[in-house]
Amino acid sequence: MTKLSVNINKVATIRNARGGSIPDVKMAAINCEKFGADGVTVHPRPDERHITFKDVIEIRPIISTEFNIEGYPSEKFIDLVCKVKPHQVTLVPDPPDALTSNSGWDTINRRSLLKDVISIFKDNGIRTSIFIDTNLNNIEAAVDTGTDRLELYTEPFASLYPKDPAKSVLPFVKAAEKARELGLGLNAGHDLNLENLAYFSTNIPWLDEVSIGHALISDALYFGLQNTIQMYKRLLVQT
Repeated sequence: MTKLSVNINKVATIRNARGGSIPDVKMAAINCEKFGADGVTVHPRPDERHITFKDVIEIRPIISTEFNIEGYPSEKFIDLVCKVKPHQVTLVPDPPDALTSNSGWDTINRRSLLKDVISIFKDNGIRTSIFIDTNLNNIEAAVDTGTDRLELYTEPFASLYPKDPAKSVLPFVKAAEKARELGLGLNAGHDLNLENLAYFSTNIPWLDEVSIGHALISDALYFGLQNTIQMYKRLLVQT
């Protein structure tokens, strides 16, 4: 079954809007694990506008479920990941001022950078994943970076899904098939939610993991965190 990793950045966003420690980001990570999440994801950005580097260091020892750190491979980020040693690091090509992730890696032109960074993480025993779109050339070139997995950037799927579900998922099925053919593990994330997740996971049943933050945390305001996590997990069960 596809695993669910909960991105808790939005919990930190609420905390930082007021200052102090409410809501408690560490408790959110603990509760995600307690309520059945298969993993916890954080994405510290250079300006620390939501998850801070201090948060990342403090969360690592208090959870036993999979810990995934996302980010652009700056020197500071690389140092943080090597210090914390999460189960997985997901590399994104976001510029420092990006509001949210909005594209996948150009693995052809950035191959050297990715290869060098991934080798550092592998030397530290950390599984690697790189954020990528459905361009098959980029997927093929990803093999040469040494990455273990790809994370499909699913915003284009989510945008088109309400109008044409079959058309929206087709490029992702082809990309997923190419990744599997190349022997790469497969994750997915960005704008997946209660409306579109089941369709996406049914069409790509060999997904290893989905990472969901904004929609899940928003839904938790209405349904409660425990119930929401279970609602999402039920959508990942293949029938």
